[in-house]
Amino acid sequence: MLPLLTVSWNPDPELFNLFGHLPIHYYGLLWAIGIALACVIVHREYRDRKISEEKFSPLLFYCFFGILIGARLGHCLFYQPDYFLHHLWEIILPVRFLPGGDWMWIGYRGLASHGGTLGLIIALWLYCRKTKMHYMDVLDMIAVATPITACCIRLANLMNSEIIGKPTDVPWAFVFERVDMLPRHPAQLYEAIAYFIFFLGMVYLYKRGQKKQTGVTSRYHRGFFFGLCLTEIFVFRFFIEFLKENQVGFEDTMSINMGQWLSIPFVIIGLYFMLFYGKRQTIKSK
Repeated sequence: MLPLLTVSWNPDPELFNLFGHLPIHYYGLLWAIGIALACVIVHREYRDRKISEEKFSPLLFYCFFGILIGARLGHCLFYQPDYFLHHLWEIILPVRFLPGGDWMWIGYRGLASHGGTLGLIIALWLYCRKTKMHYMDVLDMIAVATPITACCIRLANLMNSEIIGKPTDVPWAFVFERVDMLPRHPAQLYEAIAYFIFFLGMVYLYKRGQKKQTGVTSRYHRGFFFGLCLTEIFVFRFFIEFLKENQVGFEDTMSINMGQWLSIPFVIIGLYFMLFYGKRQTIKSK
């Protein structure tokens, strides 16, 4: 017997089809919306700091490909290395090669948030080398917008009925009919709500830290927002994993799963930047 208020969840992942040959999925659309929202927010931060449009223009290119390449490599190498190390072209191409030489279009199924974060950090380093901007200033600005993108990505996972939670009897449980008929934690929704709250908090702190005269953050030392973003997202990610099903079979033999192991170094790095990095220089400048 299903618990009261259980949500039967079975949306079609395909939103619509263009010309009968080009499917538009919720997953890709929500990814695009998340990156677009972040782009608008960071653009506003650039204007607050009076940074030229010329320096802002290439940022989207670096962010998009940094996230995509990092997230793809992260999934293939962290979660399914046995398969993808023997199918290298499928890491790069959004297709699945079939026996007999045929292939089918599947899109980039399998993107890891830890890999995406690392890819973004590397891409922003390359961007700063090109634009001569201070690396930590750019990381701080991107950090303010990152949680809203993470929120959209988890909503995309919800629409795909993937990264599902463990069975539960809570009254708001979801039945992911494409998986089974068990009421489960809507873990994707938990994460999306948490990241949206983190985003509101980041915007509040950003506005609170501005100097009215210049728009430059002064209450918080350089690196604070970058550290806060890593800490809050990956601490939450560590604990929410206890409510989620493991993504790959080998995790069943682990005391904590791959997502939790990968979250730990990000939390340590985040705490360092939030609590220590740049703080001494800020005190001296005052």
